[in-house]
Amino acid sequence: MEKKPIRSFHDLDVYQNSYEAMRSVFNEILPKLPAEEKYDLINQLRRSSKAIPRLIAEGHSKRHQKKGFQKYIDDAMGESNETIVSLSQTKDLYAKHIDIEVCKRLIDTYDKISRQLYNLALAWTKFGERDKL
Repeated sequence: MEKKPIRSFHDLDVYQNSYEAMRSVFNEILPKLPAEEKYDLINQLRRSSKAIPRLIAEGHSKRHQKKGFQKYIDDAMGESNETIVSLSQTKDLYAKHIDIEVCKRLIDTYDKISRQLYNLALAWTKFGERDKL
């Protein structure tokens, strides 16, 4: 498989995956949660799932600054892990309201996103070290 050049954050697989996962959270999970979770679990899932692609995009714009880029990728990984916890809570507390298989799929997707972010951070560090040689 030939790798395409990365010209913008849209070209990053992790951005595409996180954006699509966010859409699934909004379309398949949030509308099914009970109203009493509006200011807690629903709000948290909204914020954390939306933050990941935003942080990737903002981090990409600072890719020329190693520490600047790294901070945004680390923050995106934190938001991804937070989303995993919120989805796990949703699955365990509201199994009657949601499709458990959809929730499990999203947990797996966000786990993959967290790993992609970690690998992107490692690759970026190694890329910067090559410039010093």
